[in-house]
Amino acid sequence: MGETAILLHMTTDAGQTPLTIDELAARAGVTVRTVRFYGSKGLLPPPVIGPRRVGHYGPEHVARLALVEELQQQGMTLAAIERYVRQLPADLSPHDLAIHRAVVASWAPDTVDTVSRRELERRAGRPLTSEDLQRLAAMNVVMPADDGAFRVDSGLLRLGVQLLDVPLSQEAILAARKVLIEHSRAAAHELSQLLRGEVAERDAQDVKFLSAHMHPLVVQALLTTFQRSLREELGEWVSGPDVSGPDVSGSDADVSR
Repeated sequence: MGETAILLHMTTDAGQTPLTIDELAARAGVTVRTVRFYGSKGLLPPPVIGPRRVGHYGPEHVARLALVEELQQQGMTLAAIERYVRQLPADLSPHDLAIHRAVVASWAPDTVDTVSRRELERRAGRPLTSEDLQRLAAMNVVMPADDGAFRVDSGLLRLGVQLLDVPLSQEAILAARKVLIEHSRAAAHELSQLLRGEVAERDAQDVKFLSAHMHPLVVQALLTTFQRSLREELGEWVSGPDVSGPDVSGSDADVSR
């Protein structure tokens, strides 16, 4: 595939034009020097070289850079990050990489920092309008503080900023948040009761050991199960109803009674 064809593929596949290294750095909230450093370590695939020898980056670069930054924020050393990235399948899509980052981010402690507007935008990786701040506040991600500062939930900031670009109304996003919280709490309660019954007759050391090992396994199982279920639901929604199916317009299908 030639350079022009690759650039065209990056554009049509992502629904956006390829990024220069400056645009990629700005999108991720890092410096150009950081992007080049990660590339030299093999943490980012090389860019596609376009006209005038300008490197272009696509959605995979954005997703991989976000994952590397998340791993670094969790305290992993550069050597550990290199090992982690090397173990990833080479053909992971930006969506798959986002799932990996979500798993990593789920282990972040609940931290709320008070930062300036400038620092908030640096962490967000983009300028934030008044409307953006209002939407982030509605999602309980950012709240105004004294002296023009903001209290920010660091664990939710990246997710909140990404939701700013999702073509959904604020009401739909908040409703989705409510559904996720309610069902997550219900699942956590039922799993907790199940594990309590399993370890009821064991000593405290066994309970601690089981809890430490089950926590990451349960989180990964829930995420994988939900991801597959959501893919199936969205697939059915996008493909539309089966027009060859039975006629449900008759009285037997009347559920209004």
